[in-house]
Amino acid sequence: MAGTTYEVILKEIKERRFRPVYYLMGEEPYYIDQLANRFATEVLNESEQEFNQTIVYAQDTNLGNILSLAKRYPMMAERQVIIVKEAQNLKNEIDGLSFYLQKPQPSTLLVFCHKNGSLDKRKKVTGDIERAGGAVFESKKMKEDLLPYFISNYARQHNATIDDKATMMMVESIGADLNRLVSELDKLLINMPQGATNITPDMVEEYTGISKEYNVFELKSALIAKDIAKANKIAKYMEDNPKNFPLQAVLPLLFSYYANLMLSYYAPQRTPQGVAAYLDMKSTWGVSDYLQGMRNYSAVKVMNIISAFRRYDGMSKGVGATANVGRNLLRELVYFILH
Repeated sequence: MAGTTYEVILKEIKERRFRPVYYLMGEEPYYIDQLANRFATEVLNESEQEFNQTIVYAQDTNLGNILSLAKRYPMMAERQVIIVKEAQNLKNEIDGLSFYLQKPQPSTLLVFCHKNGSLDKRKKVTGDIERAGGAVFESKKMKEDLLPYFISNYARQHNATIDDKATMMMVESIGADLNRLVSELDKLLINMPQGATNITPDMVEEYTGISKEYNVFELKSALIAKDIAKANKIAKYMEDNPKNFPLQAVLPLLFSYYANLMLSYYAPQRTPQGVAAYLDMKSTWGVSDYLQGMRNYSAVKVMNIISAFRRYDGMSKGVGATANVGRNLLRELVYFILH
């Protein structure tokens, strides 16, 4: 099952070339939501939607009822649209879709939205969807090195640009939660001063609450540069504000950098292009951090740092706990990394 892409489905909607069935699935809900919204707003006009568009939730119905709706004819319109949300709740019922796919209703556009998981690609029904002329789209979690491009592209689509530091503040603080990223970007775009076109770190701090000085991105940058004063200042601030910077959330972000730094030492070519290729990064964005890290840390030190992350992660969760568990752990780790 090869599946299809987000861009292909968008193009088909724009060109009004509709398939009988779309099965949208995967761990990343953003693209599923975007496509479902396009189907709900761009296939039928407002007057047609009243009688020919149905949105159902799988937990409130069953596949039999859904297929009964699909077999109906549209009223005073070329087609009807049926959108099934939370389709993962159909569970084993979905195999019954194969009977409908033997002769799908040509005037029905049937869309399944299956979040937080995917159909088993070995199931007969997945192949049956494509054999019937339908489309299977898997929305995968976006890799971290692609997030800056997602952010900059979203800003550009709205006739704006975004400062590199502002971008990394959002990447490090929000991560690959695309719905939240878009929500925060929309907030920034709405509040952009009249005449301004560039999103700055000051704007990110003011409208999203992400500190431009005290955040994981700045802590990571200080550690990479071995800026002892700055790293300790940020670590202390984070420990003084544990609700905003829980250790269990900070450690994985820092660990990810050092894990990739360890891999960088094995790159056949220690150039931006060579390291990016070895780390399977789509571009050289952010590779300078690894090149600087290899200059400032030995491979043996990085290996010891990775072991320390595992140790401190365990301590933060009570493994080997003492009376002071949770206190000063981040600053202790920062000291170990820098010395």
